[in-house]
Amino acid sequence: MNDKSHVSLEQHVCLVCGLAFGTGNVLLDRRLRASMERHTTTGWGLCAEHQKLADDGFVVECDPQRRAPSGGRLNPGEACRTGRVAHLRRRVFLEWFKAPVEADQPCVFVEPGVIEQLQAMAPPASS
Repeated sequence: MNDKSHVSLEQHVCLVCGLAFGTGNVLLDRRLRASMERHTTTGWGLCAEHQKLADDGFVVECDPQRRAPSGGRLNPGEACRTGRVAHLRRRVFLEWFKAPVEADQPCVFVEPGVIEQLQAMAPPASS
């Protein structure tokens, strides 16, 4: 039995956690051919949890295990997410790292070890 249809529910993949989430959009094959699966991933974005953190003025950092080939920009699909994430206010990130970040850029991938350095700088939690 063919499970394909001429309609599909659009999904994006979260830049931070790598999980697929629905966008609420419906995709339609204009030729009405049964060419699409039930869900179709069309791009990158932020899931509701990480979008809220970004909206609250945070830059989200993901810790990849490998770098972009030839020193270029890391494509989100190339990042090996380890599950380690740090949330910094954008102004603090810009002050500490002196790295250019676009105003609409929701997250930054960092080298292994950077998150441990940030944790070492944090004051101890009070009980």
